[in-house]
Amino acid sequence: MKRLLLALVIVVAAAAAAAGWLWHQYGHAPLELANEPTVVTIARGSGGVAIARQLREAGVDVEPLLLRAALRLRGDGARMKAGTYEIPAGTTLERLLDRMVAGDVVLEEIRIPEGWTFRQLRAAIDAHPALAHDSRDLPDKEVLERLGLPYDHPEGLFFPNTYRFTRGASDFEVLGYAAELMRGRIDAAWAQRAPDLPLANPYEMLILASIIEKETGLEEDRRRVAGVFVNRLRIGMMLQSDPTTIYGMGEKFDGNLRRRDLRTDTPHNTYTRPGLPPTPIALPGEASLMAAANPAETRALYFVSRGDGSSEFSETLEAHNRAVREYQLRRRAPGGASQ
Repeated sequence: MKRLLLALVIVVAAAAAAAGWLWHQYGHAPLELANEPTVVTIARGSGGVAIARQLREAGVDVEPLLLRAALRLRGDGARMKAGTYEIPAGTTLERLLDRMVAGDVVLEEIRIPEGWTFRQLRAAIDAHPALAHDSRDLPDKEVLERLGLPYDHPEGLFFPNTYRFTRGASDFEVLGYAAELMRGRIDAAWAQRAPDLPLANPYEMLILASIIEKETGLEEDRRRVAGVFVNRLRIGMMLQSDPTTIYGMGEKFDGNLRRRDLRTDTPHNTYTRPGLPPTPIALPGEASLMAAANPAETRALYFVSRGDGSSEFSETLEAHNRAVREYQLRRRAPGGASQ
């Protein structure tokens, strides 16, 4: 009887020691890492065995039985979030599992600058190594259809911004965020528009905003540039915008806009066709959208680049020609409405 009691005490003591060791390994002992920090990507649908394997393959020394036991005791194995995690030195298994339940993943990012074209946006997305390239081989029209955008042309429909996403996310997620954000910005600008604008709908405002975006990067000139184009639209005068003409040339543009280019008709050549071009020519930012919705009150009908990023505005052709001679004596710089 005494021997049986002693054996039982030994078993209980061993079990307590084992439990204490497991508790220490779970909540107090830092995980051993091959690199500090270690980055690991947990695939969608991973259970305890798969999570342990992916951690070990990334260089995290975790005992699979301990991890599976911890998940079972915690009761939140099904709540583990897939994604990429950065594990710093000193991280315990408990802290790591807490982060995986919370989805505290490493976020990747992509920056889409103002003034980019949709072609440039797609090239950047296609080149990003952290995205799943589900749209890569699709024509623009099908991309728009999958995003539920009722347009024939994609230009201008995506808001330039920095977007963050989890590694392995579909590129359609980024495109969807950008399209949704642009819709919101367009709606907000249109709701705040000045009365009696010569713009029939929000899409025409978007077109004008894209021209403003390409014509000037100077904050204080945006509304004045918008005012010039609005004045021209009101009196039926050609917009004569170099950036629209360049856009219409596509890949034929070699960086030098020639007089023959201004006379070569395309749907976007505002030297040969009246009114706004049929589509936006770039991705406008919020400042350009607001400038298109609230142009400056001005009598100017012309502007020309001074060569320092700012523009000289003129009310008459005579004054404009003097400004051209003064600021662009030897060359005609892209940008600036002129006759």
